[in-house]
Amino acid sequence: MRKRTMEELNRLSVADFKSTQKFPLTLVLDNVRSLHNVGSAFRTADAFAIEKIWLCGITGRPPQREITKTALGSTESVTWEYAATTVEAIQQLKAAGYVVVAVEQTDASRLLPDFRPVPGQPYALIMGNEVFGVDDEVLALCDAAVEIPQFGTKHSLNVSVAAGVVLWDFIGKLLSTSA
Repeated sequence: MRKRTMEELNRLSVADFKSTQKFPLTLVLDNVRSLHNVGSAFRTADAFAIEKIWLCGITGRPPQREITKTALGSTESVTWEYAATTVEAIQQLKAAGYVVVAVEQTDASRLLPDFRPVPGQPYALIMGNEVFGVDDEVLALCDAAVEIPQFGTKHSLNVSVAAGVVLWDFIGKLLSTSA
C-alpha cells in the first residue's frame, strides 16, 4: 500500500471546480464564532462540491488568517455569501425553493439515518452556534430538523464535524437514488 500522488488524485483546478455541477446543498452558518470552524466548513463544502455557504451574523468572513489556514484555499473555490442575520438568508433560500433543515436536537427532529432527501430538491442545512446551537427564531423558520445519533456522554459534536457528517449522509443518499 502507498499513498496516491497529487496527480493520481486528479483534483479539479479552482476554475474547473467553479464550473462543475454542484450538489443542491447549501450550508448556512448561524452565528458560528470560531474562525477555524468556518475554515473547516469551507474545506468540507469544497470536498463535497456543494453549491454555497451562507455566513450569517457574527460568523467570520474571508479573508481572515484563521479561516484561510483551515480552509486550505477552499475560500477561493466555494461560493459564499454574507447575511446580517440568518433569518435574512433563510428568507432568500425559501424564496428560491430550498427546503431548510436545521441540524439540531429538537422535540421534532428526525434521526439523520431516517431522513431521506428528495433527489433534485435543493436543501439548506443550518449549522448553529457552538454554544447555543441553532437560534430559536431561526429554528421556527425551518422545514425540518435532523439529529445525528450519538452514543457517548456528550450531547453534541463540533459544528465542523457535524457539517461533515450531515453532508456525507445527504450526498450518499442523493447518489444512491440517482444510480
